[in-house]
Amino acid sequence: MIEPRPLTRFAGLARVLRRIMREPLGALGLSLVVFVVLMALCADVLSSYPPTKLSPADRFQPASWQHLLGTDHLGRDLFSRVLHGGRIALAIALGATGASLVIGIVLGLIAGYGPRWLDNLMLLVFDALKSFPTVMLALTLVTITGPSLTAVVVVVVLVSVPGYARIIRTQTLVLKSAEHVMAARSMGASTARILAVHIMPNVIGPILILASMDIPVVVAIEAGLSFLGLGVRPPMPSWGSILNDGFANIRDSYWIVVAGGLPIVLTTLGFTFLGETLRDVFDPRLRGRG
Repeated sequence: MIEPRPLTRFAGLARVLRRIMREPLGALGLSLVVFVVLMALCADVLSSYPPTKLSPADRFQPASWQHLLGTDHLGRDLFSRVLHGGRIALAIALGATGASLVIGIVLGLIAGYGPRWLDNLMLLVFDALKSFPTVMLALTLVTITGPSLTAVVVVVVLVSVPGYARIIRTQTLVLKSAEHVMAARSMGASTARILAVHIMPNVIGPILILASMDIPVVVAIEAGLSFLGLGVRPPMPSWGSILNDGFANIRDSYWIVVAGGLPIVLTTLGFTFLGETLRDVFDPRLRGRG
């Protein structure tokens, strides 16, 4: 009798996908996201050159069948660097967003369900972290640890956690006085069980949609830090460092800027359109519109 449950879950997922594909922006967003992810995953297969291979004799070559996006000032194949840079960008975006989401959920549940003094203290910490400009926070961290992928992830987590935590806290404050939570408490349920079983399933949906829309923000942060020389270090490819190379040599080769900027635009549009459609699908207040 319990066998059909996985089928029910797959049916629910298929139903969500159908609703997304019925929306023009949703279909476009999902297509762009799948395209960007597949290109990053298949970077080794699709690229004919190593992303760090130097070839000074081929420097500043425009797009051709041999080099689909041209070459940079060191003769490196831009198509290969864009694909491998996408792998790094998505790994940082998904990893940092996932870590921020987990930490934000835990801290938000504690702040919303804990005593008043703890809630006030955690709100003070959240506001203090949120008040730091991202670039200044990155400069401070890089001064201490040096430019690295770890520094980028830490900056993203510190910037993102307060927003997630405040949303979870607000919803937890509302739900902790709900009837089903009060009933569970009166029956002797532990705090951990109440948070895990009765509160978290009801607050995690909206935060997941918000996280999907924050992924392009993380991609832009990583590219911006790498553009400033504070993120991914050469010779590792990054969309931000490709843009930096393009601006430094824009008079000789405009296509480098295009190669670095186009994937950022496509990724941002894809995740934004998909997130907007997911919000319309899952938010009960918006289901009846359109």
